[in-house]
Amino acid sequence: QRCFICGKSGATITCCKEDCGQSFHLPCAKEGGCVTQYITPYSTCHFAHPFSHQVLCCAHCPEQKVEATLKPGTKCPICMEPVEDRKTYSTMVRPLCKRAWFHKDCIQKQAIHSVFFGFCCPYCQNYYQFLMEVFIMGI
Repeated sequence: QRCFICGKSGATITCCKEDCGQSFHLPCAKEGGCVTQYITPYSTCHFAHPFSHQVLCCAHCPEQKVEATLKPGTKCPICMEPVEDRKTYSTMVRPLCKRAWFHKDCIQKQAIHSVFFGFCCPYCQNYYQFLMEVFIMGI
């Protein structure tokens, strides 16, 4: 298979969307805006069940349904750097807080360095809904 991101052969990951067929290398996935979702194989999330994953190419990635508007000068509460003034692949908004905009890379780093059950929204400390949103967005 040829990687649709870099154009080289040897791509072993394929978008899970039916009839898509886009293939890519794992290192190219993030660079190309692809999302790997780590989800449970059941309709409800019980942490005792093993997690599975699905990979979506950039054309089929989930978009957050955001009603909150980004105020000028909004900063990521983790790195304190400005957040882009629109929804992008590299940003994420916390729907319940509506004012919490993050860089996805910052959330990813926080997730890696947190104890799994200590990973929660930096604003409201919500655990479950924040974790579900993070899983859906591929973090």
